[in-house]
Amino acid sequence: MTHLAATATNPAATHLPSPAVVIAVLVLAALLWALGYAAACAAAPFGRCRRCHGHGKTIKPNGHVRRWCRRCDATGLRLRYGRRLYNYLRRLHRDGSR
Repeated sequence: MTHLAATATNPAATHLPSPAVVIAVLVLAALLWALGYAAACAAAPFGRCRRCHGHGKTIKPNGHVRRWCRRCDATGLRLRYGRRLYNYLRRLHRDGSR
């Protein structure tokens, strides 16, 4: 009769990556995400307004306009956070190099 302990796997057979490899992969993934977000901000600096969902107005259930969105000035667009950061850094560099 075989015992269950005899069929268990060897702990040395399960190989986990070292913490340095895990950190390197996470840093690489974060860098790729940041580059992708920077490219998205450069290609399309505006996103949909969160308050009005890109409509520029608040709509009643019956379909009539309740009011125009004040956050986006009824355009339905907002500047992305990455583009705001880029504009701030560009302005800071311009003002500091005068």
